[in-house]
Amino acid sequence: MPSVLFVCMGNICRSPMAEGIFRREVIQSGLQDQISIDSAGTHSYHIGEPPDTRAQSAISLRGVDISGLRGRQVADADFETFDYILAMDEGNLSILRSNSPAHSHEKIRLLLSFSSKYPNQEVPDPYYGGKRGFEDNLDMIEDAVQGLIDDIRSRFFK
Repeated sequence: MPSVLFVCMGNICRSPMAEGIFRREVIQSGLQDQISIDSAGTHSYHIGEPPDTRAQSAISLRGVDISGLRGRQVADADFETFDYILAMDEGNLSILRSNSPAHSHEKIRLLLSFSSKYPNQEVPDPYYGGKRGFEDNLDMIEDAVQGLIDDIRSRFFK
C-alpha cells in the first residue's frame, strides 16, 4: 500500500491541510482503502494539538474537516514507513534530509513538485499572516495533490 506523509514545521497549518485535501481527493478517486496518509512536523512545538483554527476554518469551506487531527513530530520510523515524504518548504525539506538515512532521500521532496501551476515552489507558512494565506495554501495544495495522485497511480496501480 503506498503511503504519504505531509510535513511542515509544527503540523498545525500546512501539513494537516495537505493531509485533509489529499484524503478528500483520494476518497473521490476511490483509492481510500489503498493509500495510507498522515502528516507531521519537523519541530515539537505543537505535539498533541489540533490544527490551527484558521486552517480548520479555511479548509472547512472546501468541505473538509481536519478537527480530529493532532500534531506530531516526524519520527525516525517515518523514513522507512512512508513512500512519499512531502515537505511544504525548503527549510523543512533540508531538515528532513539531514535527519534521514541517505537511502530515504529519494522519497523526500517538495509537495509542489507535483503541482502543474506552482511547480517546485514552496507552500508558504501562513501562521503569521492573514486569512488569505490559508486560502492561497489550499489553492496550491489542491493543485499538487492531483499530480501526486497521478504519480501514485502510475507507480503503484498500473
